[in-house]
Amino acid sequence: MNWKFFILVSIVSLSACTIEKERSYEKLLAFEKGTDLEEKVVKSAHVVPTKQQLDWQKLEMTAFIHFTVNTFTDMEWGHGDESPSIFNPTELDVRQWVKTLKDGGMKMVILTAKHHDGFCLWPTKTTKHSVVSTLWKDGKGDVVKELKEACDEFDLKFGVYLSPWDRNAECYGDSPRYNDFFNEQLTELLTWYGKVDEVWFDGACGEGPNGKKQEYDWESYYNTIKKLQPDAVVAVSGEDVRWVGTESGYGRETEWSVTPFAPGATPQMQAINDELGLSATSKDLGSRAMIEKADHLFWYPAEVDVSIRPGWFYHKHEDDKVKSLTKMVDIYFNSVGMNAVLLLNIPPDTRGLIHENDVARLKEFKTYLDETFENNLCAGAQALGDKNANKAIDGDYDTYWELNELPASVVYELPEAKKMNVVMLQEYIAKGQRVERFKVEVKIDDKWQEVVTGTSIGYKRLLRFPSITSKQIKLTILQARDGAMINTFGLFNSPDILSDPIISRSLDGEVSIVAETPHPVITYTLDGSEPSAESKVYTKPFALPNGGTVKAKAFIQDFKKASGTKSQQYDICKAKWSVIDYSYKAGDFGAENAIDGNPNTMWHTPWGQDVPKHPHHISVDLGEKLALKGFTYTPRTDDNKSGTIFKYAFYVSNNGKDWKKVKTKGEFSNIKNNPVKQEIRFQRSYSARYFKFESKEGIYNEDWIAVGELGVITK
Repeated sequence: MNWKFFILVSIVSLSACTIEKERSYEKLLAFEKGTDLEEKVVKSAHVVPTKQQLDWQKLEMTAFIHFTVNTFTDMEWGHGDESPSIFNPTELDVRQWVKTLKDGGMKMVILTAKHHDGFCLWPTKTTKHSVVSTLWKDGKGDVVKELKEACDEFDLKFGVYLSPWDRNAECYGDSPRYNDFFNEQLTELLTWYGKVDEVWFDGACGEGPNGKKQEYDWESYYNTIKKLQPDAVVAVSGEDVRWVGTESGYGRETEWSVTPFAPGATPQMQAINDELGLSATSKDLGSRAMIEKADHLFWYPAEVDVSIRPGWFYHKHEDDKVKSLTKMVDIYFNSVGMNAVLLLNIPPDTRGLIHENDVARLKEFKTYLDETFENNLCAGAQALGDKNANKAIDGDYDTYWELNELPASVVYELPEAKKMNVVMLQEYIAKGQRVERFKVEVKIDDKWQEVVTGTSIGYKRLLRFPSITSKQIKLTILQARDGAMINTFGLFNSPDILSDPIISRSLDGEVSIVAETPHPVITYTLDGSEPSAESKVYTKPFALPNGGTVKAKAFIQDFKKASGTKSQQYDICKAKWSVIDYSYKAGDFGAENAIDGNPNTMWHTPWGQDVPKHPHHISVDLGEKLALKGFTYTPRTDDNKSGTIFKYAFYVSNNGKDWKKVKTKGEFSNIKNNPVKQEIRFQRSYSARYFKFESKEGIYNEDWIAVGELGVITK
C-alpha cells in the first residue's frame, strides 16, 4: 500500500473516532441493528440531558403542596361527590407557604391544582366543581394564581399537578370527550398564569361513571404542554422526569439517568418497557446487562417523592407524626445524594397554613444542611500527581477532571488534618453519566484505609462514614463508560444529630422509650403537655393498658441540647384479645400475628398458584365490650408489599356470630404508593365485643393478603 494513502486513511479513521467520541445524543439514543455491547456501552456515555432536564436536576429539592377538599374531609383520596362548600380555609396565606418552603431549601413548588376528586383550585371554565362554588372569598378566589404570584415574589419555580383521574367529571370514561375536557383544563393552567416549570402527572386510572375505562391520550397532553410551555419538564407519567418507584423517600443504590426504561405513558413507550420487562419499580434500570438488551437509551432522571407526614394531605392526628430530623437527613442523603431530585410534600392545614410543626422541622432541616455543607474541607487542598484533578475541587461547575485511562487515582492533600464524615462526588452530566465504580480512602498512620465505595454517581452522590481525621484522601475511579468527568469532589464534617426518642408498647400495655443517641436523658408526659427538663425522667418501662398520649423528648449536654418531641397515641391494649376465626394462614404466618402488638410480624395467607382467593377474613374477640369509633390496619413492614390490602369490609358483633355491617365497600386510598398505617374512623360509635375484618381486593390484584397489625380506635 502506498504509504501516503495509508497515512491519509489513518487520519480519516482517527478523525471519525474523534468525532464519534465527541458526539452526544440529547435525551434519546437509538442503536443500529447489530450493535455489540461494547459499542453500546461507549455510546451510552454520550447520552445527555436537555437544557431543561439539566436545570431541573440542579434544583435538588422541590416541594409538593397537596391541598383540596380532602384537607377538609380528612381523606387521602376523595370520591368526587364532596360539596365544594366544605373548601373554606379561614387563614389561607400562600406567601407563608412559599416563604416556609424557600427557607427550607426548596427551589420549586408544585401544587395539586386538581386531585382525583376533580375539585379545581382555579376558576376553570370546564366545571363548577371548583373554587367558584365555595364560600372562600365568595367564590372569587384562585389558589393557583395566588401561589404563582408568591413564587414569583420569592423567586421560586412553579409547577402544577393535574390528575388525569377525575372522580367528579361526568365525561370520565367517555375517552374522546374526557381527553378534550382534560386538555382544556391543561390549557387553562398553562396559559393563565405565566411560566410553568414542571407539569406533574400520575398514572391513576379508575372506572368511569358509565363503567368504561378511560383511555388517556397522553400524546395530546404532551403536545399541549410542548405548544404552550415548551420549557417545562413533564413528570412522572411524563417524558422528562421519572418516578423513582417508591414514595418512601429513598432512591436506588445504583441510580442511572441513562436507562433503557422508555419515558412517558404512550402505548409506544409502554410497549418498549413491556418487551424489556421494565417498570418504574424495577431494581435495575441501567446496568450493562440491561443496555445489552436495549434498542434505545433515554436520559430519564429520577425524582423521589415523599411526604413530611405519613399522609399526603393534612390530617390533624398526624401533627405529632412529622418526620424527625434524623429521618429527613437520611432521606436527603438517599435521594439528592443518590442522583435524584427530592420532591418533598408539605400539606397545608384547614386554616390554609403550613402547620407550625412542619415549619419547625423544615427550618431545623435546612440549618443542618447548611452546617454540613457550608465548609468544603477540600478548599485549599492540592492534587498530588495529576494536577488536572484540581478541577474537581475548584468550586466551578463548568470545569471537570477528565479521566480516559481507568482505573485512575488521585491523592488530595489538605492544608492540615481535618475531621470528616461525608464525601460528595459529582459528574459533569452535561456530557453524560459514566462512572460505574469508585472508592475513597484516607491515610491513617501512613496506611490507606478505605472509608466508602460506590457504584453510580451522576449529578450528585453523597456517602456518610464514621468520623475520621486525616490530611490525605485518595479518590479512585475504578470503572466507567468511555472515561469519566468528575466535576466535584468534596469532604465535609456533618454535626451529630440528637435522635428523637422511639416510643413502643408491648402487648400487655407496657411502654418503653429508647433513643439511638447514646446515654441521653429522656423525659416524658402523659397529659399531652410538652416534655421539658422538669418532666418525669424515663428510667424503666411503665404500664399504660387503657391507652393515652405519651410524649417524650431526649436531652444531652446537661439539658442544653434537646431532640424533637415524639408522641404516640395508644388505644386499649390487646392483652385480652384473641382470634376466634380466620380464613387461611401460610406456615408460621398465623392470624394471631395480626393482633400481637408487633407490626413486624404478620398474618399471611397462602401465596402462589391455585391458592384461596378473596375474601379473606379474621374475627377477633376483644375480651370486653368496647365503644368502637374506628379501626387501624398496618401493612407488612418489610420491603415486600405483596399482599397489601386495598379494599375491605368491617363488621362488629356482640356474640361473635351475628355480624353488623359497618363498612362493606371501604378502601385504603393511596396505600399502594404509601403503604403506612391506615386509620379509619366511623361516622358513629359501635358498642361491640367482636370485630371481623375482611379483604376484598389487594393492591396488586393478588389472591393472598398480608396484615402487619390490626387495631381498634376507642378514643
